[in-house]
Amino acid sequence: MKILIVSDTHRKHEYLIEALERVRPIDLMVHLGDAEGEEEYIAQLAGCPLEIVAGNNDFFSDLLREKEIRIGNYRVLLTHGHYYYVNTGLSDIQKEAAARGFDIVMFGHTHRPLIDYSHNVITLNPGSISYPRQDGKRPSYIVMEIDDRGEAQFEICYL
Repeated sequence: MKILIVSDTHRKHEYLIEALERVRPIDLMVHLGDAEGEEEYIAQLAGCPLEIVAGNNDFFSDLLREKEIRIGNYRVLLTHGHYYYVNTGLSDIQKEAAARGFDIVMFGHTHRPLIDYSHNVITLNPGSISYPRQDGKRPSYIVMEIDDRGEAQFEICYL
């Protein structure tokens, strides 16, 4: 199973299209907020099931602010992250995810990619595919793959 994880597209889809071309075929796409009303277009681009949550710029959106999903054997919390103060660190979001029994928490908002295995929860942020803020400022996303044993592997990818 292959999952494309993105965030913070902010109505700019050029790099999302490029990422999809690079990683297809995919079984699921996860968008962690700030689609800014483009959810239907993003779903069309994905061409597979899409899980998406609201970000801080998704004004007037009916999207949920967080979701619980299953990916393989993993309980996953999807959120944009701004309600957990992720700009100041991972502590709040990791404590919340662990307390609620999640194996993985995925968030966006910071526009900086991250894979962290501490605090008994896997914490993922794909960065921003449209407006990156990390050193080098390259658009980023994460590819998650579930192998034959049901184990997840993650890779931060850059355009």
